Amino acid sequence: MKLLIIEDSKRLLRSLGYGLKKHGFSVDMATDGRDGLDFALFNDYDVIILDLMLPGIDGLTILRKLRAAGKKTHILILSARDQVDDRVQGLCLGADDYMIKPFSFEELIARINTLVRRKYEVKTPEISVDGVSVNTATKEVKSNGSVVTLTPGEYAILEHLVMNRGRVLSKDQLLDAVHDSESYASRNVIEVLVCNLRKKLDHSGKKSIIKTRRGYGYLVEQGA
Repeated sequence: MKLLIIEDSKRLLRSLGYGLKKHGFSVDMATDGRDGLDFALFNDYDVIILDLMLPGIDGLTILRKLRAAGKKTHILILSARDQVDDRVQGLCLGADDYMIKPFSFEELIARINTLVRRKYEVKTPEISVDGVSVNTATKEVKSNGSVVTLTPGEYAILEHLVMNRGRVLSKDQLLDAVHDSESYASRNVIEVLVCNLRKKLDHSGKKSIIKTRRGYGYLVEQGA
């Protein structure tokens, strides 16, 4: 899943970026409100983590502009402003959640995962498709009951495909979902990751859950 963090504290930004990447997220970061707004307007994110007190453009203005532009990305405000009026204003302007600094990183991860599940209309963290289960909270993958060990890149591809099951995703869409906007990775990376995924998931000889639509991309079909 791809996140955008807009936070003016470089120390906190580095810490958040490092921690979220370790949890398998692709992360773009901005320390200035104007840069953050540009990132948010011209890229697609699963969740935006937004500070309120920012140079350039403040967080509430960013929130207003994004909603006025029709952006439906889930937005989690992360702010030291802890008054009830601040929380009410942020939520009424279109934020989906509000956390107060200082905060628990584990709680932040849980709230992000909840917003991601809400976006993809998934009620529980475990998604099962034709014998393959993906737990988006623990990042554990099983094929016919056996645990499958995946690299972070392989897991990211699989998670994005099962979250979007029933939809064909192009190589560019997958590349954008699993790498930050400054990455120079090529579409060949996606081919390699999908090939490795199929080998690891299909050890039982069953037909792969990852289908190819030649000329269009890949998909995981709807399953039980």
